Amino acid sequence: MARPDKYAQPERRPAVVTGASSGIGAATAEALAAAGFPVALGARRVERLQEIAARIRDAGGEAVAHALDLTDDASVAEFGAKVTADLGDVEVVVSNAGSLTPGRVHEADPELFTRHLDVNIVGAQRLCRTFLPGMIERRRGDVCFVSSDVAVRARPFMTSYAAGKWGLEGMVHALQMELEGTGVRASIVRPGPTHSEMGSDWTPEEVETVINGWVRFGHARHQHFLKPAALAAAITTVVSAPRGVHLNLVEVNPEAPVEDR
Repeated sequence: MARPDKYAQPERRPAVVTGASSGIGAATAEALAAAGFPVALGARRVERLQEIAARIRDAGGEAVAHALDLTDDASVAEFGAKVTADLGDVEVVVSNAGSLTPGRVHEADPELFTRHLDVNIVGAQRLCRTFLPGMIERRRGDVCFVSSDVAVRARPFMTSYAAGKWGLEGMVHALQMELEGTGVRASIVRPGPTHSEMGSDWTPEEVETVINGWVRFGHARHQHFLKPAALAAAITTVVSAPRGVHLNLVEVNPEAPVEDR
């Protein structure tokens, strides 16, 4: 008779999703809940979070929502305490929040540039500092970081975004080595172009400049964009992998339209 694995994943795996008020984050929270994960939604727009959490509960899932500012140490710590009190020990963290303002690197306001890096890199590290110690102690857990294809194929006119995602992936690759043997898996999901609210507040002129820059440098071979649900499915697959399997890097891109012969 086989001995039970004392580090096996429990049936109940509470999950945290940041940047959960829209786009990939909201879709991921709903996908995880549909897959049986109790979910805690975090973002600054609390009313939006509460609407999504209510929708999850109406569909039979378990969800809570709390304010979260990833640039504030106290906010992240308070969020972690509230989530644990609500749902129990966190088994899964999806670090999804991101920030972007279009423009040229040399013209960007340094204060704004720094603020974006604080969200995109340091905010992710704050999540690690809050949730990883407990995971390491329990010898299990998943931390999934949503990156971008700009981490390997920089796109012009996105100011700090390429720097932030390159830095994020460098941090996670180091983290993967540091976590080896702990039972905790750090993974990267790297989306290609995706429909989301990011960019919805840009002016038409800013959108034109960015897209034309992508075309000029070969980053827009076709016009298809991913839907957030596609990334949510990939993230759910990554954190649902059985023990002994580590999907350490998953890149998801929109398929080109089928051409007529």
